[in-house]
Amino acid sequence: MANHKSALKRIRSNEAKRLRNRYQHKTARNAMKKFQELSDKKEAETMFPTVVSMIDKLAKKNIIHSNKASNLKSNLAKHVAAL
Repeated sequence: MANHKSALKRIRSNEAKRLRNRYQHKTARNAMKKFQELSDKKEAETMFPTVVSMIDKLAKKNIIHSNKASNLKSNLAKHVAAL
């Protein structure tokens, strides 16, 4: 068990951040899945910027690596182009 007040606070804050990161990551993954299921090009083009924005935010906050974010965005762009 932690012996210092700061260590106890760090445990609390780490748990809060973990839950927040998990929520944001899961939300982005669900958005990507919905995006991949789209078959209408116009609808995909309107949804594309919002999904890319979610991915960029995850990379900015180091929830995912920046290279992974680039790969995901590239795959989404390929999907739009293929429609």
